[in-house]
Amino acid sequence: MFVTVRRPYRQLTPEAVRAVMGRACDRAGLERRGAHRLRHALATEMLRAGASLPEVGQVLRHRSQLSTSLYAKVDQDADPHPAEAR
Repeated sequence: MFVTVRRPYRQLTPEAVRAVMGRACDRAGLERRGAHRLRHALATEMLRAGASLPEVGQVLRHRSQLSTSLYAKVDQDADPHPAEAR
């Protein structure tokens, strides 16, 4: 999911991803968050926008539907009548 911006293109190490996320949070004046939090936010927003759990799993590249099923609770807790529809 995360690759270097210069050749040779290769995957970033987990440590490099943490460093990038930490610096981005620092620049934005936010508490440091990790890449997992970013993935969770993406999955949550996809579900709120109407994506199915299999679609979320595909984007997150989960190997098992069990991994994606953890987001079912987020989907069940979602407001069925968002403010824009009221």
